[in-house]
Amino acid sequence: MADALVWTRAAPEGEPGPGPWIEIAFGEGDDLVHLRETSDPENVVTTTRSKWEAFAKGVRAGEFDHFAEPAD
Repeated sequence: MADALVWTRAAPEGEPGPGPWIEIAFGEGDDLVHLRETSDPENVVTTTRSKWEAFAKGVRAGEFDHFAEPAD
């Protein structure tokens, strides 16, 4: 399954090296979104397109910014 997908790497533009980066692939003709890490490409997490869109909307709205704050 993962071999037939077209993966897009989420890396900063111009960033050299192999990462590790998150990669995403949208299933062709289905409602699935697949995620994996470049350092472990055989370990694929799958969710629905509607859940992915809700997550992406939350990211854009800043709902997860507290995860990126440095720990005191």
